[in-house]
Amino acid sequence: MIGASGMGEREARFYADVAPSVDLRVPRAYYAASADDGSFALLLEDLTAEGCAFSDGAWGVTADAAAAALEEMARFHARFEDPAVRSAVAPWLAARKPQRSDMVAQLMRTVLDEHGDALTSAYVAAGELYIEHHARLDELWNTGPQTYIHGDTHIGNVFLDRGRVGFLDWGLSRVSTPLRDVSYFLTMTVDPEERRQSERDLLRLYLDALRTAGGADIAFDEAWSVHRVQAGYTVVATFLAFMPSYATSDSQGLGIALRRHSELALDDLQVVDAMRVAVAT
Repeated sequence: MIGASGMGEREARFYADVAPSVDLRVPRAYYAASADDGSFALLLEDLTAEGCAFSDGAWGVTADAAAAALEEMARFHARFEDPAVRSAVAPWLAARKPQRSDMVAQLMRTVLDEHGDALTSAYVAAGELYIEHHARLDELWNTGPQTYIHGDTHIGNVFLDRGRVGFLDWGLSRVSTPLRDVSYFLTMTVDPEERRQSERDLLRLYLDALRTAGGADIAFDEAWSVHRVQAGYTVVATFLAFMPSYATSDSQGLGIALRRHSELALDDLQVVDAMRVAVAT
């Protein structure tokens, strides 16, 4: 899967070309290279030896830590809104990866049929909407100001370095809307209780930081509407935990925790209603 999707190659290119100049806490790369055939090699710092903390889903990022991370993310997004900057730093971003929504929709159908009894009604409803409207939803989830995004900012892909949020696993990084990163971070990384209390404030903070950094000027009401639709992607991201590749105890624990984040966000944000309106327009 890593080879077919180009995830490894893209990760190596991030560390070789982009990481040295970003204002984000990412692992230091001692070596990063890829070849034309898609093979790659990475040698990264030992974050555990540095005292960094990782979550298996048992805890989430606090609102205070999330606020600082969102400000850093805003500066990153603002910088790479300029196509000339993307072309100079990471020209390989221009190569678009083919969408595989048909295949994902088929897998979703299998999971809903086999495991529907273990899922909440909102989760099933969001999954059914994706099966029926996967092409449209993929379009919506990537619509908006375009920049370089991480693409997979859930709790399993971040770490804490003395309270500062760091970002791992850049294999799904690509050009898309910055609100995709922000929404996924809020729903899948921030502690759910703290998200409920601070979600609107955190989104406003990000929008202000993005604007201050020279990025897109996005109104809060627009961003909130987009956030509710973007939160539907959490179902697509988490149903894969039912796949055999997630059968190890560590992966199962994280998969269950991520699905719980998704289920809570679907209810809190009334995501199914937002998705229905979005696909009908």
